Amino acid sequence: MEVISTLSIWFIPIIIGIVLVYGTWKRVPTYETFVEGGKEGFHIAISIIPYLVGMLVSIGVFRASGALDALIDMLRPLLSLVGVPAEIVPQALIRPLSGNGALGMMSDILKNEGPDSFIGMLSSTLQGATDTTLYIVTVYFGAIGIKNVGDSLKVGFLADFVGIVAAIVIVTLMYG
Repeated sequence: MEVISTLSIWFIPIIIGIVLVYGTWKRVPTYETFVEGGKEGFHIAISIIPYLVGMLVSIGVFRASGALDALIDMLRPLLSLVGVPAEIVPQALIRPLSGNGALGMMSDILKNEGPDSFIGMLSSTLQGATDTTLYIVTVYFGAIGIKNVGDSLKVGFLADFVGIVAAIVIVTLMYG
């Protein structure tokens, strides 16, 4: 275990060192290249702000309108048949849109139900097993000008669905 801890501490500095040595060996101006990449990153960060604002407003409207609560109420009977707590649905639905929104929902679940409860474990596992698919597609693809995102979106949603099902199955098997 001590070897793994030591490796994890030194892994990133070693990778950075390898990149610097390789860049120097190939006669690449590493510092200047780093600064240029930082400039490009800053411009990309500025260009994604409108997409980010649009996504956050959409999430707020969805929650404030009561549509999320209505959807949960419709799904509650089906979820109870398979033993899934309905309280997890908002996090599962918001996670593809917003990592911070889903994290806030997870924090509420952990605060109200406890981290060692079934729903607390499920919420934590769900947070790690899924990703912010719509956020990634909207913000990053929009920032670089990719318009045709159909296949990426399908694969992303499929991965999220598999992550949700896997989280439910694994937590149920281990803690249910």
